[in-house]
Amino acid sequence: MARKFLYIIAVIIVACIAGVIALAIWSREATEIALVPRGEFVEQEALAANAYEDPAMWYSRPGIGVNDPSRYQPAYAPGAEAQDAQDTASEAPAGQSDTTDFAVFFVHPTSYIPLALTEDALWNAPLGDDEAEDRARLFLRGMASAFNRADEIWAPRYRQAVAGAFLTDQAEAGQAIDAAYGDVREAFRYFADSIDADQPIVIAGHSQGSLHILRLLREEIAGTSLEARIAAAYPIGWPISVEDDLPALPLPACSDPNQAGCLTTWLSFANNPDSSMLMDRYQATDSMTGGSRGDGPILCVNPLTGTAGGEAPESANLGTLVPNDDFSSAELVPEAVPARCDGEGLLIIGNPPRVGQGVLPGNNYHVYDIPLFWANLQEDVVRRVSAWTTAR
Repeated sequence: MARKFLYIIAVIIVACIAGVIALAIWSREATEIALVPRGEFVEQEALAANAYEDPAMWYSRPGIGVNDPSRYQPAYAPGAEAQDAQDTASEAPAGQSDTTDFAVFFVHPTSYIPLALTEDALWNAPLGDDEAEDRARLFLRGMASAFNRADEIWAPRYRQAVAGAFLTDQAEAGQAIDAAYGDVREAFRYFADSIDADQPIVIAGHSQGSLHILRLLREEIAGTSLEARIAAAYPIGWPISVEDDLPALPLPACSDPNQAGCLTTWLSFANNPDSSMLMDRYQATDSMTGGSRGDGPILCVNPLTGTAGGEAPESANLGTLVPNDDFSSAELVPEAVPARCDGEGLLIIGNPPRVGQGVLPGNNYHVYDIPLFWANLQEDVVRRVSAWTTAR
C-alpha cells in the first residue's frame, strides 16, 4: 500500500510545479499572468436538484469499498515502534482500519491548475476534467485518509475554483469561488439528509476545501440542529484571523486535546518562514466579521498537542508520511517532525524535512499540512468524537 503514496507525492509535484516555478522565479505579477484565467467568468449551469443522489458525484461515500481513496491506510516504516493507539490501524489493510460511529464530510483542495499562458483556462473546473479529478482522488488518499477511522466518509466532486482565483482580486475570482461553494453546499445538504439523525459529524477540508467548510459553518450549520452535532471541524490550510474571523464562526478554537465541538487548523512552515505572499493576499480580503482584516495572528492549533498555540518536540509526532528519494515507496515515520505555533500564528516544523518536492517558496509546506501530522490527526479526530459522545 505504500506504493500508493508515491502517486500522491508525484501528483502533488505536478499540481504544484507551475506555482512553484512561477513563485520562485517570476514576480508576483508574472505569477498572476501565468495562473489567472484571462477570459470572462462563465456562469455555471445549476446542478440538478437531485445531483448528489448519484454515487458518481462522490469520490468517497459509503458503498465504494476498497477503491474509496479516503480509505487509504499507510503502513509504518520497518522497525518503527507505533504507539499503542496506532498499532491496530497501522496493521490493517487499506479500507479496513477500525472504525468509529461518526460521519465525515471532507472537501478536497484545489486540483484544477491549468496554465493561462498556454491554454484558455476556465474559472471553474468542469466536471469530468480527468487531470483535475485524478489529482483530487490522490489528494484524498493523502489527506482525507487521516479521517479513515470514521464509519462514513463523504467527499464530493465539485466545480472547484481554478488555482489562479486565489491570486487575484478580480471580480471573476469571487464569482468562481461562490460557484464552487454552491456545489459544496448542495453536496453537504445531501450528506446531512443521508446520515443517521443522531450521528456525530466531523467537517473537514484543506486549502480551498477549507474555505468552503468555513462558509458551511457560518451559513448552513450555525443556529441549526446540525450545530450541536459537530464533534469537530478541521478547516486545515486556510488562515483564520483570531480577531477578525473566529468570532464569526459557531465553534471556538480547540483549547484542549479532549475538547469536542471545536475547530482546528494550522499552516505549516519550516524554519525561517516567509509568509508574505500568503498573508498579503489574505489580509487584502474582507474578514468573516465584515470589513478589513488587521495584522493580528492567525489561528494555530498545534496538531501534536491538540491545543491552540504551544509547541511539542518530534517525539510527540505519531507518524509522518515520508516518501523515499525517488518516490518508489513511502512510509509512516514516527518522531520525524516537531511543531511550534509562532507569534504570527504559523506552525513552525523546524528544519526543512525531506518529504518531497512540493514545498512552496518561503519554506511553505502547505501541501504537506496533513501528511506531516497524519497519525496525530487520525487520533485527534477519534478523541474528539469520543468526547462528544461521552458528553451527550
